[in-house]
Amino acid sequence: MHLVYPAVLSALLFSVGLYGVLARRNIVLVLISVELMLNAVNLNLVAFDVWLRDELHAGQSLTLFTIAIAAAEIGIGLAIVLLVFRNRGSSNLDELRDLAEEPPDGPRHDSDAVEPSGEATDPAGTGHQPDAAAAKKAEATA
Repeated sequence: MHLVYPAVLSALLFSVGLYGVLARRNIVLVLISVELMLNAVNLNLVAFDVWLRDELHAGQSLTLFTIAIAAAEIGIGLAIVLLVFRNRGSSNLDELRDLAEEPPDGPRHDSDAVEPSGEATDPAGTGHQPDAAAAKKAEATA
């Protein structure tokens, strides 16, 4: 077997995965690109194992280990993506700026700014705010 064919295919797969990691903004597509890169490494491991005629089949053993690590990584990664999507409503990497430092003039986005509202607060101090109808009724009776 010629070693050039799987090596070229592996290089192409790794290049496509690297492009996906660097150019994509969707978290799911980035995870898919990482999986492509890991599969390119697996292909190289198996190809070199066959080419070297290793009696211990170390390349195939490392491939099984890599597949197990990739399965764990994609499980944890998808769980994180689902939580981010539930909390943010989007899976774009550009919109995840929780750890980014805010500029001195305030929040970056208009949706992050907190505007004061004219709603009445709970007089007991529990932090519960009544709905608008109850606030209007309280204002009318006062």
